[in-house]
Amino acid sequence: MEKHKIISAVHLFLIDKSDKILMSRRYKTGYEDGNYSVVAGHIEKNETVKQAMMREAKEEAGIDIKFEDLEVVHVMYRKAENETDSDRIDFFLKSTKWKGEIEIMEKEKCNDMRWFGFDKLPKNIVPYIKKSIIEFSSNSYFSEYGWQ
Repeated sequence: MEKHKIISAVHLFLIDKSDKILMSRRYKTGYEDGNYSVVAGHIEKNETVKQAMMREAKEEAGIDIKFEDLEVVHVMYRKAENETDSDRIDFFLKSTKWKGEIEIMEKEKCNDMRWFGFDKLPKNIVPYIKKSIIEFSSNSYFSEYGWQ
């Protein structure tokens, strides 16, 4: 029997002093383009969850976040969307502290980045990201997605 392959990724719930979350709109990526997500990316080999999130925050938003300022607040086990993809484990990390000015660093993949109140999220959100925000807001630490 073939071993089960899982892709792991990190997602940032960056929250400002007015309790708004930073979201970015996907652009020309081939996946959920036009929909909002959060700063995110795959965990690379020999990289911890927090190290991956620190790297992605710098690469995508131009900010530095300290290791100790990141907290894992939700984990999602997500079913592959098609036969050629793999299932995923998504780690959602929260931070309220960072250094630097937030800016779109990957203009070829993102065409908008802005703050949204949890009660005024955009309608066009990547579905599993929307679920993760709802779960986080409900203080749920773990969820599964796509297993109906």
